[in-house]
Amino acid sequence: MPGPGAFLIGDEERREVEEVLQSGYLSRYGKEDDPRFLKKVVTLEQQFAERIGTSYCIAVNGGTGALMASLVALNVGPGVEVLVPGYTFVASLSAIIAVGGTPILTEIDDSLTMDPGDLESKITERTRVIMPIHMLGNPCNMDKIMQVANANNLLVLEDCCQSLGASYKGKPLGSIGDIGAFSMNVNKTITSGDGGLVTTGDRHLHERAFGYHDQGHMPLRFGVEIGKRSIIGINLRMNELTGAFALGQLKKLDTILTLLTQKKEVFKRAIIDGGIKNLGFRKINDPEECHTLITVIFPNKEVSQSVAKTLHTRIVSDSDWHVYNNMEQLLSYTDNDGFRPFKRNMLPKTDDILERAINLSVGVVDSGLGAGFGINILSDEKEIHNKAEQFLEAVSKEIN
Repeated sequence: MPGPGAFLIGDEERREVEEVLQSGYLSRYGKEDDPRFLKKVVTLEQQFAERIGTSYCIAVNGGTGALMASLVALNVGPGVEVLVPGYTFVASLSAIIAVGGTPILTEIDDSLTMDPGDLESKITERTRVIMPIHMLGNPCNMDKIMQVANANNLLVLEDCCQSLGASYKGKPLGSIGDIGAFSMNVNKTITSGDGGLVTTGDRHLHERAFGYHDQGHMPLRFGVEIGKRSIIGINLRMNELTGAFALGQLKKLDTILTLLTQKKEVFKRAIIDGGIKNLGFRKINDPEECHTLITVIFPNKEVSQSVAKTLHTRIVSDSDWHVYNNMEQLLSYTDNDGFRPFKRNMLPKTDDILERAINLSVGVVDSGLGAGFGINILSDEKEIHNKAEQFLEAVSKEIN
């Protein structure tokens, strides 16, 4: 049940990967005068930085690694709090804990992204970072989030793992905050199976993130540095095969976004034309979203549950490790003082919204997101209208 890029794997990816296989050179490091060294990872970093409009990009092994490197770059560690919404994939929270920081959960609003109005009340003297999650391809309200961050001297890490390719008011996501983290796993806009990217316009943050991703080394485009290590790091490097595949996918990004925009418009219009009252949709903070999903919001939990059952899918509040209530590893987490900071139903606004919502797939077909029903990027108009009719039939039994 992959994302849109996985449906479009073809000659572009194959050619890029075959070049690496023929060269026999798999490491991201090499000598510029070595004809076997094709610089696929470096090229991916350069092209993605240009696409996002940042000075720097680091290719890593996954979205979780991108988050961890970004958090370390921002000096998140023991005693440091990070504001993060309770609706996100568990990796956003586990990455904070893994580097020693403390996640402080915030509410979402009807865009299913971070509620800027809840931020001020969660800030303490230990808060250093706000981590807005551009959830389900929908940009957060970055104007208000950046206002809160600037007013309180906080740093901003954009979690763009589910929103590669989206923009907010003309600015690509990942270029608005201090640093951005992306994922290219199989469920994302473009994929390399696994893989991640870190973007920033700040040289110091780039050096720290790069150091953490490769045993503390300072950034070098080529060669393996000896000495002058900046920080203690680990190995999150991307290899040339992964970089090559990602390059092939990156070439298709505009095509993917165009197709998703067209298919979502047809799908959503067919639902709206059904004329069912009391049926709402999540707020879209910018039309340049990824268009990977349609989120329908019902009047109450009973209706959403019944519709979900009919469609053999689930309500969003039941979508596995994307909702804090379902993260058993988070709920059982004990901090250094022996305190369990996370409890079920600690975010009542978030709980209410997610209990009344169903995700319909457009490009991301993922039951883990509660998007087990809908279409995919290859669906034709006949299939789109058939799915819309199935949805409307299920809803009409409950609402009209």
